[in-house]
Amino acid sequence: MESFLANIAILVLAGFVGFAVISKVPNTLHTPLMSGTNAIHGIVLLGALIVLGTVDDPGLLMQVICFVAIVFGTVNVVGGFVVTDRMLSMFKRKTPARSSDAEDR
Repeated sequence: MESFLANIAILVLAGFVGFAVISKVPNTLHTPLMSGTNAIHGIVLLGALIVLGTVDDPGLLMQVICFVAIVFGTVNVVGGFVVTDRMLSMFKRKTPARSSDAEDR
C-alpha cells in the first residue's frame, strides 16, 4: 500500500511539474514541442504490449489498464505525427502555377 501511495504522489507531482514547464513555453514553440513529446507515447505503447505479452495470466484489471494505455498511446503517436506533418507542410514552398502563355511559345 505504501508503494501505491508513493506512486500516486509521484504521478501528481509529475503532473504539476509538467504543467509548470509547458505553461512557460511560448506559443510559437508549443506545437513543435507537443508534436515531439506526443511521439514519446510510443514507449507507453511498446511497454503495454510487452507487459501483455510476457505475463502468463494477466488479471482483468491489468488487461483493462494495458488496453487503455495501448489505445491512448496509439492515438497520441498518430496525432503527434499528423501535427508534425501539418507543421512541416507550412514550410514547404508553393510552386507557382504555370501560365498558359508560357505553353503557347
